[in-house]
Amino acid sequence: MAEPEVNIRALFTKAKGLRKQLETLESISQAYQENLRNALSTLEECRALADKVSLFSPNEEEEDISSGDLQYLSINYFLGDFTPKKIDTDRKRLLRDAREAYERYLGLLDSYNMLSKSDRKLYERYLEGRDTFALLPSSDMTARRNIKIARLKQEEDLKKKLEHISQTQGTRSYDDSTLRALYRTELALYTHQTFYALDFIAQELKMIALAPPSPPPDSSALEQDYRSRNAMGDDSYSSRLDPPISQLRSGNAGPILSKEGKPLKPFLLLDGRQRLRDGVFRPDHSLPTMTIDEYLAEEKRRGGIVEGGGEQSGIPRVVNEDDFVAADQETMKAREWDDFKEDNPKGSGNTLNRG
Repeated sequence: MAEPEVNIRALFTKAKGLRKQLETLESISQAYQENLRNALSTLEECRALADKVSLFSPNEEEEDISSGDLQYLSINYFLGDFTPKKIDTDRKRLLRDAREAYERYLGLLDSYNMLSKSDRKLYERYLEGRDTFALLPSSDMTARRNIKIARLKQEEDLKKKLEHISQTQGTRSYDDSTLRALYRTELALYTHQTFYALDFIAQELKMIALAPPSPPPDSSALEQDYRSRNAMGDDSYSSRLDPPISQLRSGNAGPILSKEGKPLKPFLLLDGRQRLRDGVFRPDHSLPTMTIDEYLAEEKRRGGIVEGGGEQSGIPRVVNEDDFVAADQETMKAREWDDFKEDNPKGSGNTLNRG
């Protein structure tokens, strides 16, 4: 059993090295996808070898696992993390494979009772509804904010703890208890990130289910391009939207009417001679289409002219003598004005120029 363990250690170390290389590459680059495929194949070999030698058994407990073998519990986590990053046309299959790997990872930790109380509750809630699993409730915004802050703080604490333990370079210098604490902290951080990933996978699968189905990959049903449809060679192909004059003339060539008088193609009747004759002595600029009076009448009809002011504003309003209420109001207004002039004679307000 010593030889397989050495192979697992070498393969797992190689996969972690490829993971560090992926962090420095663009996700859409060819080198990234090549390293990703190598990492996935290496992790598949690690999982197959671990299953072959029964590295983890459901009859064991956490204390039965050696400190050096604790790191191999995260093989399925890395498979779930790498799988959705592949570029593939069947996105739904990739998400399901990733979810299956995450489930195997959580199930293995649960069989060893290595999940915390909060993570165990989330795992049970996930098992109750895989397709509807949501890490944050969608109804209560306050609860969403509190849960998100708490989980971010928990993740930050785990990273600080992991950084504190990893200050010593190289795992060989660790004693057994420190090495075990290091791997336990790593597994707690991976578990924390696993539930985030399962939430995103459930949301993306919902969006894929609502998307219209893609057409079958049948080459005969695909639309041919412009050159094939028009039987044109590569030399005569052009990306111009308007066809050349020669093509227009060739397309319009031929008689318009048949011998029986039926139209063979659509056409327009134009008074070309009269239009050319009218434009002989026409000025280059555009001529007005209406007079000033017509323009003002149109603006008045549209409400663009405000009436009032000028001499019309100086004409006093004539009160109807038969309207006794209006006449009384005008009389009272005149009396009040007379009283005001008596109380305030002209020049009474000027107190600066008095001797």
